[in-house]
Amino acid sequence: MASIFYKWLIIFSAAFSGFHHPVFVSVTEINYNAAGKTLEISCKIFTDDFEQTLRQQNKTKVDLLNPALKNAMNPLVNKYIQKHLQIAADDKKCTLQFLGFEQQEEGIISYFQVNDITAVKKITVTNNILYDTKPQQMQIIHVMVKGERKSTRLNNPDETGGFEF
Repeated sequence: MASIFYKWLIIFSAAFSGFHHPVFVSVTEINYNAAGKTLEISCKIFTDDFEQTLRQQNKTKVDLLNPALKNAMNPLVNKYIQKHLQIAADDKKCTLQFLGFEQQEEGIISYFQVNDITAVKKITVTNNILYDTKPQQMQIIHVMVKGERKSTRLNNPDETGGFEF
């Protein structure tokens, strides 16, 4: 059992180190904040893969790590994520409000919020981030509602996961 744990630890350590990573994955977390009546969303994508995709799709210089270009990069990040990540709460499509992005380790984390969510019984997530440029891409999605956490993995071409609470 311990050897399996260490194998996965080594794989994920290599994936998030400076080496070419063998795994193509994004991690999306959705947290329902009952007090604020919001969904708080974060989406982490490997920086190199994300920059490559943004360059290909926008035919422009992309540097997500350069603080001087952050204002120019915000619309590219927002537009891409909004196009490839859709969320519905209780079968009602949510409007994602872009809050910004930051670098963390070898990834870019973008932040979004959905306002006026009074209660949640069901969340449906459509996520095809990087599917258009990375055929082996997978999505890990975690949803937390009232302290209950549910997770799923989507492998390209699967793009929709549902969570009931």
